[in-house]
Amino acid sequence: MPLALIPSFIFYSIISGITPGPANLCSFSAAIRYGKKAALRQWRGLFTGYAVVAFASAFITYFVGAAFDKFLWLFSAVGFVYIMWLAFHMLTMKIEEGETRSECSFKDGFIVQITNVKIMIFCLSALGIYVLPYDSSLKALLLTAVILPFTGPIANLAWLFAGSLLKSTYEKHQKAWNIAMAVSLMLCAVSILKAGYSSFPL
Repeated sequence: MPLALIPSFIFYSIISGITPGPANLCSFSAAIRYGKKAALRQWRGLFTGYAVVAFASAFITYFVGAAFDKFLWLFSAVGFVYIMWLAFHMLTMKIEEGETRSECSFKDGFIVQITNVKIMIFCLSALGIYVLPYDSSLKALLLTAVILPFTGPIANLAWLFAGSLLKSTYEKHQKAWNIAMAVSLMLCAVSILKAGYSSFPL
């Protein structure tokens, strides 16, 4: 990646990482429902899952290259359905006072991330835009893949700590918070579907 593109890459990573998505809203939701400790346990799974997706994307980009664009619409369609399901699930969830959730675990976070189409598209796009045109070697792609897990998961932490601070507010206004988070996920799903539609083979 040329040095001149690094500021653009960082800005792209920050914007993509901080916008609402399954991982960010799961971190936020876990923190406001079950507290910071449980959410951090889940976050470790999010980080690991992100790393797996980043390295898988590097290999896909290396072996498939630009041809992957032909299948982006399919990933987007699947991602739309999955994120809409998450939105419905979030909309209908309810926690009673004093309730804890032992299942808010590393495994939960890992599964959310490796099925997160938003980060799949981000990783593939970042590698395809900022690395592949300038250096198509596997080494260059893997080196960038090492950096990627420190973009999205850091944004997850911001959402997590925000959720922790708002826990008491959530307990008083569960329905309003659930609606806001579900709507955010729906908007994310629509944006992913639009991105995939632009690459639909006509």
